[in-house]
Amino acid sequence: MFFEQENISSTEYAGTREGADMMKVTETIAAISTAMSDSGIGIVRISGPDAFEIADRIYKGKKTLSSQPSHTVHYGWIKDGENTIDEVLVMLMRGPHSYTGEDTVEIDCHGGVFVVRKILETVLKNGARAAEPGEFTKRAFLNGRMDLSQAEAVIDVIHSKNEYALKNSVSQLKGSVQRKISAMREEILYHTAYIESALDDPEHISLDGYGDILVEKVEELLKELKKLIDTADNGRMMQEGIRTVIVGKPNAGKSSLLNALVGEERAIVTEIEGTTRDILEEHIQLNGVSLNIMDTAGIRKTEDVVEKIGVDRAKNQAEDADLIIFVVDSSRNLDENDFEIMEMIQDKNVIVLLNKSDLETKVTKEMIQEHLDKPMIEISAKEEEGIYELEQTVKEMFFRGEIAFNDEVYITNVRQKEALEQAFTSLKQVKRSIEDGMPEDFYTIDLMDAYEALGSITGETIGEDLVNEIFSKFCMGK
Repeated sequence: MFFEQENISSTEYAGTREGADMMKVTETIAAISTAMSDSGIGIVRISGPDAFEIADRIYKGKKTLSSQPSHTVHYGWIKDGENTIDEVLVMLMRGPHSYTGEDTVEIDCHGGVFVVRKILETVLKNGARAAEPGEFTKRAFLNGRMDLSQAEAVIDVIHSKNEYALKNSVSQLKGSVQRKISAMREEILYHTAYIESALDDPEHISLDGYGDILVEKVEELLKELKKLIDTADNGRMMQEGIRTVIVGKPNAGKSSLLNALVGEERAIVTEIEGTTRDILEEHIQLNGVSLNIMDTAGIRKTEDVVEKIGVDRAKNQAEDADLIIFVVDSSRNLDENDFEIMEMIQDKNVIVLLNKSDLETKVTKEMIQEHLDKPMIEISAKEEEGIYELEQTVKEMFFRGEIAFNDEVYITNVRQKEALEQAFTSLKQVKRSIEDGMPEDFYTIDLMDAYEALGSITGETIGEDLVNEIFSKFCMGK
């Protein structure tokens, strides 16, 4: 009997969005959706079944709002009884065609802190409840306007620190992660249902040779999962910035480099060795790439107790770094401090900067290559020469020169990475069971574990507590 994929009902196997069942959305909520500072405009958002009625109670214009069509803007005044609060524009959006999927009203008023708060107080007095952090986006999730990966992308857009992070977050907001995950879940569900049906009806559905078919599909899924998991480090660096540590012996020019990158005198620069004794951290952008960059104490053997603490901290920071910038003073011969550093960073992502190229050169690239095979750039931190080449090298090392946002999905969320790793482990176990000749019902156990793990990324198999935890991290009014 031929088993058709389109005839499989997913109801029996699909995870339930427990949060949607447990958290009934019945109250009308309101919050300020713009920053609490004096500005040109402020927005108070109202969402829920009574949004239009509440707006009618406080809005005075030519027409009542509840009688107006969706996605229209109206000019008028917000009043608290007889007291006029502000001149406003009011935007109307009827559910389900709104951000939350509910009737939504947005009041655009003048952006003074007092006036925005006064309008919110008036809205709350007339029947709304103050929204919790992230509650608007939570309602969008619960009402099926977006899946959980898209909801998490909302906060990533807000927190984006660079062009790459923003583009990746917008891609996820459009559903790039959801599409990948849903496609894999459909494959897993199909094979699970086929095996279960064959076990229930062995006379009509045969499993002869099905292990070979399944192992081939599992291997394909494992490759897809591995690719997504491998993007997580780049995704984290896109979102948070590349953890970068500048190392080198004293007076190599580390602090001068930091000042050149930051564009101002942040680190003290003197001719005295050991001036930098602690970690100095700055967030900078190199051509759209974010670096969390740390200047450290010069690494050398020292009897100075305070300097020694700084040296130890420098070594510890280098151990945890995504990228190490090794600054070599090319005007001085290599010494034991340089050799110690090169030994310490052999297995790290390293860019070697041959600094002080404006002076007579005593250290060449060939000399360094005898001990350390890493990308090398000749620079002058003092003259700010070679910085562009450093930018391009960082991009090439971490993003292969350019990020293909239209084609590739980058995982930026730790929770999503953990779920992918759980699914990967479960599918590895499926492959192992097939290779060991285990009964077919063993396959379905691990297939469903993978299915559930992937479902937690999109929110289809997730509980109320985790939903609340995720959205509690959102800002108020979003």
